[in-house]
This record gives sequence, C-alpha cells and structure tokens, in this order.
Amino acid sequence: MPRRRVGFWYRFAAVLCKPPLVVLIKRDWRGMEHIPAEGGFITAVNHNSHVDPFAYAHYQYNTGRVPRFLAKSGLFKKGFVGAAMRGTGQIPVYRESTDALSAFRAAVDAVERGECVVFYPEGTITRDPNGWPMTAKTGAARVALQTKCPVIPIAQWGANELLPPYSKKAYILPRKTHHVLAGPPVDLSRFYDKEMSADVLREATEVIMAAVTRQLEDIRGEKAPETPYDPRRERIEQRRRTEAQTQEKEQREHQEEGQGT
Repeated sequence: MPRRRVGFWYRFAAVLCKPPLVVLIKRDWRGMEHIPAEGGFITAVNHNSHVDPFAYAHYQYNTGRVPRFLAKSGLFKKGFVGAAMRGTGQIPVYRESTDALSAFRAAVDAVERGECVVFYPEGTITRDPNGWPMTAKTGAARVALQTKCPVIPIAQWGANELLPPYSKKAYILPRKTHHVLAGPPVDLSRFYDKEMSADVLREATEVIMAAVTRQLEDIRGEKAPETPYDPRRERIEQRRRTEAQTQEKEQREHQEEGQGT
C-alpha cells in the first residue's frame, strides 16, 4: 500500500521515533492485509503501556495508512507539542462538549475525509491485573455507527513488558518483542438502522471489544476472563470493602470500650 498524505511533520516524527523503537523492540506484526487500502476507517486498539502508542504507530505507519490519534484539544493550542499535533494531523477531542457525538466531530470528519482514526476504547491503560482489555467507552462505536466505516480490531502485547502499566521503570533487557495482530473488520451492520441509544452504543462497543480481545487471546495463547475488568465496578466494590472495614473497626472499638467499663 502506498503511503498517502504523510507530510513533513509525520516524516519528522518517524525519523525521531523509529530508530529507538527498532533498537529497543523486536517486531512480530501480523494482519496488515486487513488494513483498508482506501477510504476512512477506525482501528480499535487495546492499551497496556505508556510506550504502546509509539510502538503501535510504528506498525500502523508501516501499513501505508498513517494513524490519526485522538487527543485532548488543549494539547493542540501552543508550543512545539501543539505544532507537532497539528502538523501530523492528530485529532482533537473536545471533552467540554455536552453533546456526546459532537465531542468526536473531528474524528467523524477525519473518517469522512478518508483517514485512519485510532481509538483506544478503554480510554486509559488497562487496570486489569493480567493486562486484558477492560470495559470500554462508547466513542469508537459512536463514530463507527455515524459514519458506517470499517472498524479494524487490533491487539498488541509486549510494550507492557518494556514499560509495565503505570510504572516508571523500564526493563530494556532482554530485548522485548512487540506483537501486533489486526483482524478482519467488525460486523456492526445490525446496528445501522437502530436509534443510537445508550443500549445500542454499549452493545456495539462490547462487540468491538470482544473482537479486540479475541485478537489478544491469539497473541497470548490463552483465554481472557469471561467478564472484562470494570474499573467503575471495582471502585464501588472497594468503597464497600472500606466501609465494611470501617464499620467493623468501630464495632470492635465500641465493644472494647464496653468491656472496659
């Protein structure tokens, strides 16, 4: 596939980033045949390290379809970072918008212009203890159903072994392998004629994440948990455990005071 609309800034970023990536990480890259040669599309990618956006961008760049990542709109406003974000065609997300779809209007526009738009549906690095994808936000499904574009599920593994999630310590040796596996487009056609309700968006998101998880199961050679890790549910459970421990402590102290009298 020929590279299209790369431009100075993307080539400059490639010159800076590719040499250290090549030195630090071996590559096991598969599934490039599923990347569309033409037209706009979405890639839905799991997220398990602060390094993996660079490693994944290297993979995507080598397919000939350069990735356009979503990023907070504030990063585009000033300085070298802002110039680089604008120059490489990254996509601002306007989180202050009260309209959920208009918050992703730039992503919709990019897909309709024929770009490859990268979504990390989980919204942040996974907090699953074993590195599996978590429950996801609905942004990718919103854009996919709005544009009816292909959604390519992509799993990656290995950048997390170089720099584990939420860690500041890198493990350079032995040299790690970055595994990437792209799958065929996710079939979301059954949702196209439905109203874009919260339930429809959630179901479409689950279909997308199930496809991403299957790709990761293939890479890792093992099965993911039946129920994805849900950080919101975990926070609720942690709060309940804390409250129960507090109540138990108060009851114990009350009993000790009663015995003392």
